[in-house]
Amino acid sequence: MSKKIAFQGEPGANSDEACRTHFPDYAPLACPTFEEAFEAIKSGEAELGMIPVENSIAGRVADVHHLLPSSGLSIVGERFKPIRFHLMANKGVKLGDVKTVASMPIALAQCRKALKKLGVALESAGDTAGAAKALSEHPDPAKGAVAPRLAAELYGLDILMQDIEDEKHNTTRFLVMAREPVDPPANLPAITSFVFRVRNIPAALYKALGGFATNGVNMTKLESYTENGVFAATMFYVEVDGRPDDIPLARAFEELKFYSDHFAVLGTYAADPFRTQRYA
Repeated sequence: MSKKIAFQGEPGANSDEACRTHFPDYAPLACPTFEEAFEAIKSGEAELGMIPVENSIAGRVADVHHLLPSSGLSIVGERFKPIRFHLMANKGVKLGDVKTVASMPIALAQCRKALKKLGVALESAGDTAGAAKALSEHPDPAKGAVAPRLAAELYGLDILMQDIEDEKHNTTRFLVMAREPVDPPANLPAITSFVFRVRNIPAALYKALGGFATNGVNMTKLESYTENGVFAATMFYVEVDGRPDDIPLARAFEELKFYSDHFAVLGTYAADPFRTQRYA
């Protein structure tokens, strides 16, 4: 029985492509929702999960930050995927025949220039691969779908236009999830992800973060979000360079905890080389 890696979406989605590219020895497991993807990992149905957390154009993925801390899972890696969208249709359909194009709204927005030039009507779908699947199940010569190349292969569609995204640097970052933490190789740069909530006292956030500056710890991400609909106390999701047992980071955590009433490390993992390669 092959090992599985869970993702949210229909087969052929960008997350599916990311699973196949980065973990070719694992069988992708499609899950309708992020909650079900997390549950598949927790239950042992899947060994890993590939979860998108942010896009270079659209920003962070909704809901994921709320699910990460409560999932009981560990972040064991990160992967980056350049996003490429293609216009596809049923076999034999010509580009001039297409009058309506379906996809998820964020994908349509990322292909706005090309679709506007074609003069087609736009139709919202819940998932890019789902739009391709629906077209294969209900053929329509006047309709197309915007989806990844894998979706065209899986659902027997013809690609009419390739790489129609407006921005060629369009990239999605994924976190790799597992039931247990995995120590990153000692010779590779590492990232530590954690969440915290400051105590309700003046300047608590300023003081909580001061230790990272004084100890020379590089903070690469700081995002706030409300928890359980309560606006009086804000949760923060943070990513920093280093490992918790590094002396500078250990000291920074010590100061942070003094001004926090909740703190939890979500994972320490190797930094993907894409972080530096993109600037080379």
